Amino acid sequence: MLSRILVPMDDSEPAERALAYALDNHPDADVTVLHIVGVPSMMMGSAVGLSLEDDLEEAAAERAEPVFERAHEVAAERDREINTDVGVGHPARAIIDRADDYDTIVLGSHGEDWHRTARQFLVGNVAETVVKRAPVPVIVVR
Repeated sequence: MLSRILVPMDDSEPAERALAYALDNHPDADVTVLHIVGVPSMMMGSAVGLSLEDDLEEAAAERAEPVFERAHEVAAERDREINTDVGVGHPARAIIDRADDYDTIVLGSHGEDWHRTARQFLVGNVAETVVKRAPVPVIVVR
């Protein structure tokens, strides 16, 4: 029986479906939605602006708010409560670093940037990396 589930979520349909799957199929589990804000780099366009912020954690929380609002809506539709957490860094690494605190990870097959071939080639698929490296079972939702 799964008691603690981590659902990494961005602003994508597969991520939303992953949250719905976790809530629908594990009604007794505590579900935590994790949103990762990328660290500034030449290839992480919107994250570059974080480097100009005075308080990185506050700025990351602000960027995560729309994702968390949608996650709470999905949970409310199912009369469920969720926890939220914000991370900063490379998404796959941040997910894997938190994995030991959960029984499983449920994530979407592709994030919001899956269609950008250059990004896929240079950064790699987050779901694929998590599946390969996570120390707990991973459920990938399409």
